[in-house]
Amino acid sequence: MTTDSLRHITFGNEFDGLGISDTAFALLDESGTVVGWTQAAERLVGYGAGDIVGRSAALVVPSFGGAATTDTFVERLLAENGWPGASAVRRRDGNLVDVSLRITELRGQGGTTCWLASLTDSGALSGDVLSTLARGPLLARAPIGVVIRDPHLLCMFANDVMEQHDGVPVHRRLGRRLTESAPGATAEAIEALMRQVLQGGDTKVHEYRAWLPAAPGREHSFAGAYHCLLGADGQTVGVCVISADVTESRRMREDLATIAKASTRLSESLDVMQTSQGLADLAVPLLADYVAVDLEQSVPFGQEPAVHIGAAARGVPVLRRAGQASIHRGVPESPLRRGESVPMSSASPLAVVLRTGKPHLQQHLERPWVEGRPALARRFRETGMHSLMVVPVHMQNALLGVVMFVRTENRTPFEETDLLLAQEFVNRAAVALDNARRYAREQTAALTLQGNLLPRRLTGGTAVEAASRYLPADMDHGVGGDWFDVIPLSGARVALVVGDVVGHGLHAAATMGTLRTAVRTLADMELPPDELLAHLDNTVQRLAEADGDDLNSMPGAVGATCLYAVYDPATRVCTMARAGHPPPAIVDHEGGVTFPDLPAGAPLGIGLGDPFEAVEMELSEGSLLALYTDGLIETRGGDIESGMRRLGTILAEPGQPLEELCTRATDAISGQASCDDTTLLLIKTRSLNAAQIASWTLPNDETAVRRARDLAAGQLTIWGLDGLSDSTKLIVSELVTNAVRHSTGPIRLCLKRHGVLTCEVSDSDACAPRPRRARSTDENGRGLLLVAQMSRRWGSRLMPEGKVVWVEQGIPATSDSRSSLAAAQH
Repeated sequence: MTTDSLRHITFGNEFDGLGISDTAFALLDESGTVVGWTQAAERLVGYGAGDIVGRSAALVVPSFGGAATTDTFVERLLAENGWPGASAVRRRDGNLVDVSLRITELRGQGGTTCWLASLTDSGALSGDVLSTLARGPLLARAPIGVVIRDPHLLCMFANDVMEQHDGVPVHRRLGRRLTESAPGATAEAIEALMRQVLQGGDTKVHEYRAWLPAAPGREHSFAGAYHCLLGADGQTVGVCVISADVTESRRMREDLATIAKASTRLSESLDVMQTSQGLADLAVPLLADYVAVDLEQSVPFGQEPAVHIGAAARGVPVLRRAGQASIHRGVPESPLRRGESVPMSSASPLAVVLRTGKPHLQQHLERPWVEGRPALARRFRETGMHSLMVVPVHMQNALLGVVMFVRTENRTPFEETDLLLAQEFVNRAAVALDNARRYAREQTAALTLQGNLLPRRLTGGTAVEAASRYLPADMDHGVGGDWFDVIPLSGARVALVVGDVVGHGLHAAATMGTLRTAVRTLADMELPPDELLAHLDNTVQRLAEADGDDLNSMPGAVGATCLYAVYDPATRVCTMARAGHPPPAIVDHEGGVTFPDLPAGAPLGIGLGDPFEAVEMELSEGSLLALYTDGLIETRGGDIESGMRRLGTILAEPGQPLEELCTRATDAISGQASCDDTTLLLIKTRSLNAAQIASWTLPNDETAVRRARDLAAGQLTIWGLDGLSDSTKLIVSELVTNAVRHSTGPIRLCLKRHGVLTCEVSDSDACAPRPRRARSTDENGRGLLLVAQMSRRWGSRLMPEGKVVWVEQGIPATSDSRSSLAAAQH
């Protein structure tokens, strides 16, 4: 540059994008005496210009006390901790403040020297990359230009760096005004700005752009800061001009802005593998030519990372390739596919990062760690990989993975600034990856909960054939409040239930699980449908009260609905009751579809107190029942009646397999927006024929027991079950004896052969039998204990005319019994 090079400088608007106006400056002479002070220095340490100018710098910099000259102090700092250095200053109140201290030597006329000390409060820095960049020119090793001018704007001191910024040599600058050393409009504008600083005492920062002599084809950005220097009397003694090359900082800030904008896209996905691939895609070509994302193998499944990085590390983690991207089609730099294990030698950069827990920069890629792996070495040569960075992905010291950045086509090696950008990018991505990992963990837990709460296999016994479908409205979470069940009851009967808890997610699934367990418990008590729903309604109300903050307040509606039915294959009678749930669809063997007009009932937990009503209906053999939730028939923009007609049309082909009908029914709404979970339970009824049932009516007298034993033994012989004769006669004797002893009127004995052998004794007494532990002197009270020991299970259920006591025994898997059963069913 020439002396008129300021004409080629573009002087910009005022700004303080680098925070220079908050940096404290003090001018020191050779002996370490403060000869100039700034308002920012007063704000930092509390001393005004009148308190510090003319006194030793040791007053505020305790470490200066042992140095005879400023030059000695600087040499000691350089020897101890490099430059710039961390130091401490003493405030006027006696407290110490940690600062970043930088001292710049300046030359004056006649060979005189002075020193400019800059102090930046370390506590004011946020510690992130953006803060480092903002203070970069003053905190880093990069040179800064300094000029000290007197009140007449004559140059008193300057350093050589300033010549690199504006092209004016020191010897042409000293003793002159800027308009004299570099005349022109730009110099006049700068001098006008300096006069404003002298008059107002404040600091002004402006941006300007110029071309450096060392790189004439590249424009550089500079920040020029103008500080008012105060003397001992508080009066203005000059202007301190700071010039900092912010080209790299500006580039990094622009890249950071791009990174910040791009990284928000990573949070759009909650899939770990998709987020990892998105990370790689965003980083190419912004940060590198090739990027690979390798995750600890447990992370994609939502598990806690098994290892930690750095000093707390235990063992070498297994990494798997989760994402990769390249400027070249097909990612030729990578020998791996996504999901594959990442081989790792102890000398590789990945291993270095895992051992230290710190980012690794290899400006010029050395290859000893690929020795012995010729295929990898050949890939290095063929793709031109020459510079590499590896950054760990971690949250609270737990390893999530590592990201590798490589340059191939870009021949400029990575630098420290590139590593800072990569760290910032990976740190932002780590949050998205950890969110995706946590989501995967919660989703896995939710799906596991849902899978454990819903029946894994529908068992209808000889009564029904069953098939089901469950489609959550929130396919991302996969859980909801719908449930269904098929519950085997005594006497070959079966309970059918479908319910719907309002809402989705874990809370709805947990509530659903509670209600499903309650229904199964109540079903085991052999309650009729209307009574079961009444008990379930009480259960829901108690749950709502327990969840409420105030037990004295009225509980809110849980919003659960339920349909409960009991089908008896011996009579083909189905008894149903519902609590605010859609009615079932019934399809006869000819394809006729009806939706029975069942009393609707109130949803569970409302607390209206209205009784539920049950309806009995006889079904033809081979009838099809469809129990469902409203998500199957109600969609956005469609009414329920249309949905019921659509379902009826699909079900009007009873000859189709149940699984096929389920698929067709749910596929019919797959393209429509549903606002609720969808559940469908299809039931095809069966019946017990006359050859599988034997029943007798016995008189209520002393002859009933012997006659019952004989009738039961004879029937077992017909069925080829003589092996069960002794135990059955004992069971029949006990049950009929109790009936004679505790009831009046006729006694009914019934044997049913289905999957098991069921013995039922009916009488007019409504009191359920209870086993008791007999004392050694008691003559009675041991019968039911014997019954329990000789059967699979036993129990009783109430009937309008009394009760039924039933006992089930397993049927031996013998050829005679199987052939007899086959003959009976035909």
